[in-house]
Amino acid sequence: MIKKIVVIGGGIAGLSTAHRLIELQKEKNLDIEVLLIEKTNKLGGPITTIKKGDFLIELGPDMFFTKKPWALELSKRLGLENELIETNESKRGTYVLWQKKLVPVPEGFLMLAPSKVIPFLKTPLFSWAGKLRMMLDFFISKKCPTDESLASFVRRRFGNEALERVAQPMIGGIYTADPEKLSLKATMPQFIEMEQKYGSVIKGMLQNKNDNKKDSGARYSQFLSFKNGMGTLIDALERSLEECISLNEAVTQISRNEERWEIQTERRNIEASGVIVTIPSYHTASLVQNFDTELSSELTSIEYASSSVVIFAYKTKEISHELSGFGFVVPDVEKSDLIACSFSSIKFDGRAPEDHILIRAFLGGALNPEVLNLDDNQIIDRAKNELEKILGIQGNPELTLIQRYPDAMPQYHLGHLDKVANIQNRLSDYKGLEIAGNAYSGVGIPECVYSGEQAAENIIKTLF
Repeated sequence: MIKKIVVIGGGIAGLSTAHRLIELQKEKNLDIEVLLIEKTNKLGGPITTIKKGDFLIELGPDMFFTKKPWALELSKRLGLENELIETNESKRGTYVLWQKKLVPVPEGFLMLAPSKVIPFLKTPLFSWAGKLRMMLDFFISKKCPTDESLASFVRRRFGNEALERVAQPMIGGIYTADPEKLSLKATMPQFIEMEQKYGSVIKGMLQNKNDNKKDSGARYSQFLSFKNGMGTLIDALERSLEECISLNEAVTQISRNEERWEIQTERRNIEASGVIVTIPSYHTASLVQNFDTELSSELTSIEYASSSVVIFAYKTKEISHELSGFGFVVPDVEKSDLIACSFSSIKFDGRAPEDHILIRAFLGGALNPEVLNLDDNQIIDRAKNELEKILGIQGNPELTLIQRYPDAMPQYHLGHLDKVANIQNRLSDYKGLEIAGNAYSGVGIPECVYSGEQAAENIIKTLF
């Protein structure tokens, strides 16, 4: 008897789920039917690549991290290895906006702390008092590991300058989060592990750097994209799923009926042996409310932040800043509307004509949500005005786009891992029900791929 498995949501997690189900079907010769339901008219969620004249524009994520291997491995299995491109090696580097000027992040400074001494000592980003305070990390005793906030951890080990000038804006650029609430254990547990193992984060980073030098063989850059943009991955997944996809269909409820699941959409009722829900947790909560209020409550308790990206194209000659890096992050203490800015056409080749620069500016997030109450033109004007001052731009952009992402970024607040454990505990009561996505065990593309693939493997183990 064929077992039907319904995947709800056509973002990267849902697509990875459905793709892995098809792979397992072929590998194990399983009698399953896979149906992926997406409420909008497109797949990929925020991963969207568009062409505007000679510009290749990412409206959402523009790359993925390779040290977490799942997106890279998926790309290879899809036959996309020859489409992968690395970041521009000659321009690798990031700036911090400090006192209204762009200051390079010192070489070897990784998120919270330095791994190279000389560049750190030379940087004007920190005062000498701040540098000395950060070096005290070598002598501060380790703390019993707890679910500590990012802000608390950085202040304790490195001081306030490290938090305000680098850690907060760097993390803000990834999680759009408030560091006072962000769980370090749920987001970057490697720093806790370094403290526990070496008694010093900097000592741990130096040791890890030496260990990496011993590795041999070809290695990819830490960040990759595709020649024709991140949409390449979504298109390949869509092709691999063929007739499994239903677009423009919203699921309104799921319920348990003896040994079967019933999925109700706006236009039909579907019976299935298994359901994998990959949409945001607050939407998942509404689907399970009718049969498990405790599960629904836990899912609802995961907070989200909103953001917006504004994309500009300028002629290179109109920008006085040298732009010798991939972009900049903005500390909250700068009181700017910007969270971060990416120089897309410098980061990756093929994004703009040679005499133009493609720039993406990010606004909003947990620390500056009020900017998103403005209309599109007001947000564009604020981003444009800030960039003109920071980058010394003379002239108007040749291209302008804005994309909003309301309630799109889950916030991994203190206690997040306990919430996820409670959610998984509740799910264990329901045979054939799994959840996946960026709200649980990582917000990046690789983590979303892994989340979806694990959900697929779990449900196959349960049903067969």
